[in-house]
Amino acid sequence: MIDPLVERIGARVRVERERRRWTLAQLAEASGVSRAMIHRIERGESSPTAVVLGKLSGAFRISVSSLMALAEGAADQPADGPDGGPEEGTGDIAEWRDPATGYSRRQISGPRFPADIAEVRLPAGARIPYPAETFAFVRQMVWVLDGRLTFHEGDAVHELAAGHRLELDAPAPCTFVNDSAEECRYAVIRVRSEAP
Repeated sequence: MIDPLVERIGARVRVERERRRWTLAQLAEASGVSRAMIHRIERGESSPTAVVLGKLSGAFRISVSSLMALAEGAADQPADGPDGGPEEGTGDIAEWRDPATGYSRRQISGPRFPADIAEVRLPAGARIPYPAETFAFVRQMVWVLDGRLTFHEGDAVHELAAGHRLELDAPAPCTFVNDSAEECRYAVIRVRSEAP
């Protein structure tokens, strides 16, 4: 049985690819994800990992949050509405869990809210990298709610504990790392800074 959320994520990836008139091969080249994997994701046959979602989002030059938030909306709507912001969806996305690491993400804000807010749970020992392109045209803040987070922003390394927040600078490759023995829970807040 196909997971409805996985199916919606796949539909969203397919819409974003087709919107750009890209073939599977072109998206594979732009993202570094194999054609076979993209095909399985688009068909809802495979749940993408957080790393794969990051690569696909980077190729599309949209944030992972945008891709995930839009997955629960209408599958034929583009990522950007007429005002440059997300199109309206039908409600909050269910919690999504990375099959490789156990990382989970829950969309807090709805499609009409001007900021994108997601709650993330990063298991002990997990490491989630994202390419710089996923941070293009957005301003982002990470706010640690529980636990400890080591955040790599380009060459800079930030050690964050509960209550700490970090506003990101210009887009750079970022890696969320939990080197501790306990789960880390944090919020990611994003707002669009300019139109692509």
